[in-house]
Amino acid sequence: MCVSCRTRTPQDDLLRLQCLNGELSSFDGIGRSFYLCQSCLSENKKLFRALMRQCKSSDKDKLMNKLKEIITDDRKS
Repeated sequence: MCVSCRTRTPQDDLLRLQCLNGELSSFDGIGRSFYLCQSCLSENKKLFRALMRQCKSSDKDKLMNKLKEIITDDRKS
């Protein structure tokens, strides 16, 4: 389920992320994680709110820049 829009989607269609100490990263298999759907990745305002809830961070630019890095790395592989 996407943490932003709460829609249920197959896991293959979702991006799996985690926050460790306020830092956003791709899920590495250890700890808690959350999912974002492709439609929410295009809605910045909605996406930012979901990331703030999950990461408990107030640095918008840092979160959004890290998310862009993760997305581009994910598409390359």
